[in-house]
Amino acid sequence: MACLFCSIVAGEIPSRQVYADDHAIAFLDINPWKRGHTLVIPRRHVDDLLAAGEVLTEIAPAISATARLLADRLAADGLNMLSSSGAVAGQEIFHLHVHLVPRYADDAGLRTLFDRGAADDLDEVQAALTH
Repeated sequence: MACLFCSIVAGEIPSRQVYADDHAIAFLDINPWKRGHTLVIPRRHVDDLLAAGEVLTEIAPAISATARLLADRLAADGLNMLSSSGAVAGQEIFHLHVHLVPRYADDAGLRTLFDRGAADDLDEVQAALTH
Protein backbone atom coordinates (compact mmCIF):
# COMPACT_ATOMS: atom_id res chain seq x y z
CA MET A 1 0.00 0.00 0.00
CA ALA A 2 1.32 3.44 -0.93
CA CYS A 3 2.14 5.91 1.83
CA LEU A 4 -0.45 8.70 2.10
CA PHE A 5 2.12 11.27 3.22
CA CYS A 6 4.60 10.29 0.48
CA SER A 7 1.77 10.91 -1.99
CA ILE A 8 1.21 14.35 -0.45
CA VAL A 9 4.94 15.13 -0.71
CA ALA A 10 4.88 14.05 -4.38
CA GLY A 11 1.89 16.30 -5.09
CA GLU A 12 -0.31 13.33 -6.02
CA ILE A 13 -2.76 14.09 -3.22
CA PRO A 14 -3.71 17.70 -2.46
CA SER A 15 -3.01 19.25 0.92
CA ARG A 16 -3.38 22.64 2.50
CA GLN A 17 0.34 23.30 2.69
CA VAL A 18 1.48 26.17 4.92
CA TYR A 19 5.27 25.71 4.96
CA ALA A 20 7.96 23.87 2.99
CA ASP A 21 11.73 23.60 2.89
CA ASP A 22 14.23 21.13 1.44
CA HIS A 23 13.65 18.53 4.18
CA ALA A 24 10.03 18.90 5.28
CA ILE A 25 6.58 20.16 4.48
CA ALA A 26 3.82 21.32 6.81
CA PHE A 27 0.13 21.15 6.03
CA LEU A 28 -3.16 21.49 7.87
CA ASP A 29 -4.55 18.30 9.39
CA ILE A 30 -7.85 17.42 7.69
CA ASN A 31 -9.27 16.28 11.04
CA PRO A 32 -7.90 19.04 13.26
CA TRP A 33 -8.01 18.89 17.04
CA LYS A 34 -7.99 22.72 17.15
CA ARG A 35 -8.06 25.54 14.62
CA GLY A 36 -4.70 25.55 12.83
CA HIS A 37 -3.67 21.98 13.77
CA THR A 38 -0.75 21.33 11.43
CA LEU A 39 1.36 18.29 10.57
CA VAL A 40 5.08 18.59 9.82
CA ILE A 41 6.52 15.64 7.89
CA PRO A 42 9.90 14.80 6.39
CA ARG A 43 9.98 14.76 2.60
CA ARG A 44 11.71 11.39 2.68
CA HIS A 45 9.81 8.37 3.95
CA VAL A 46 10.59 7.47 7.53
CA ASP A 47 8.13 5.23 9.38
CA ASP A 48 8.43 6.93 12.75
CA LEU A 49 10.79 8.70 15.12
CA LEU A 50 12.38 5.42 16.20
CA ALA A 51 13.12 4.27 12.63
CA ALA A 52 15.75 6.85 11.64
CA GLY A 53 18.49 8.38 13.73
CA GLU A 54 18.67 12.04 12.75
CA VAL A 55 15.35 12.69 11.01
CA LEU A 56 14.04 14.89 13.81
CA THR A 57 17.15 17.05 13.48
CA GLU A 58 16.46 17.36 9.74
CA ILE A 59 12.89 18.57 10.24
CA ALA A 60 13.51 20.67 13.38
CA PRO A 61 13.84 23.93 11.40
CA ALA A 62 10.47 23.26 9.75
CA ILE A 63 8.87 22.47 13.12
CA SER A 64 10.23 25.69 14.59
CA ALA A 65 9.27 27.87 11.62
CA THR A 66 5.77 26.38 11.46
CA ALA A 67 5.25 26.81 15.21
CA ARG A 68 6.20 30.50 14.92
CA LEU A 69 3.91 30.87 11.90
CA LEU A 70 0.99 29.41 13.85
CA ALA A 71 1.67 31.61 16.87
CA ASP A 72 2.13 34.78 14.83
CA ARG A 73 -0.59 34.45 12.20
CA LEU A 74 -3.25 32.76 14.33
CA ALA A 75 -2.41 34.69 17.52
CA ALA A 76 -1.95 31.48 19.50
CA ASP A 77 -0.97 31.83 23.15
CA GLY A 78 0.75 28.44 23.24
CA LEU A 79 1.20 25.24 21.32
CA ASN A 80 1.10 21.48 21.82
CA MET A 81 3.63 19.35 19.93
CA LEU A 82 3.09 15.60 19.67
CA SER A 83 4.47 12.69 17.67
CA SER A 84 3.43 9.07 18.12
CA SER A 85 5.81 6.23 17.24
CA GLY A 86 4.19 2.87 16.54
CA ALA A 87 0.66 1.55 16.57
CA VAL A 88 0.69 1.02 20.34
CA ALA A 89 1.32 4.77 20.76
CA GLY A 90 -1.63 5.62 18.52
CA GLN A 91 0.22 6.21 15.25
CA GLU A 92 -2.20 5.70 12.36
CA ILE A 93 -0.15 6.81 9.35
CA PHE A 94 3.29 5.22 9.31
CA HIS A 95 5.27 8.16 7.97
CA LEU A 96 6.80 10.27 10.71
CA HIS A 97 4.69 13.32 11.48
CA VAL A 98 4.72 15.93 14.20
CA HIS A 99 1.44 17.49 15.27
CA LEU A 100 1.56 21.21 16.06
CA VAL A 101 -1.64 22.36 17.74
CA PRO A 102 -2.18 26.07 18.45
CA ARG A 103 -3.67 26.77 21.88
CA TYR A 104 -5.41 29.79 23.38
CA ALA A 105 -5.78 31.14 26.91
CA ASP A 106 -9.57 30.81 26.83
CA ASP A 107 -9.32 27.09 25.97
CA ALA A 108 -6.26 25.95 27.92
CA GLY A 109 -5.10 22.53 29.08
CA LEU A 110 -4.80 19.02 27.74
CA ARG A 111 -8.38 18.08 28.60
CA THR A 112 -9.64 20.57 26.01
CA LEU A 113 -7.17 19.56 23.29
CA PHE A 114 -9.71 18.02 20.92
CA ASP A 115 -12.31 20.12 19.04
CA ARG A 116 -13.94 18.24 16.20
CA GLY A 117 -15.52 21.45 14.83
CA ALA A 118 -12.10 22.82 13.91
CA ALA A 119 -12.30 21.36 10.38
CA ASP A 120 -14.99 23.83 9.36
CA ASP A 121 -12.59 26.61 8.31
CA LEU A 122 -9.51 24.90 6.85
CA ASP A 123 -9.43 27.14 3.77
CA GLU A 124 -9.63 30.28 5.93
CA VAL A 125 -6.82 29.04 8.19
CA GLN A 126 -4.60 28.17 5.21
CA ALA A 127 -5.17 31.64 3.75
CA ALA A 128 -4.21 33.25 7.08
CA LEU A 129 -1.00 31.24 7.21
CA THR A 130 0.10 31.60 3.60
CA HIS A 131 -0.84 35.15 2.58
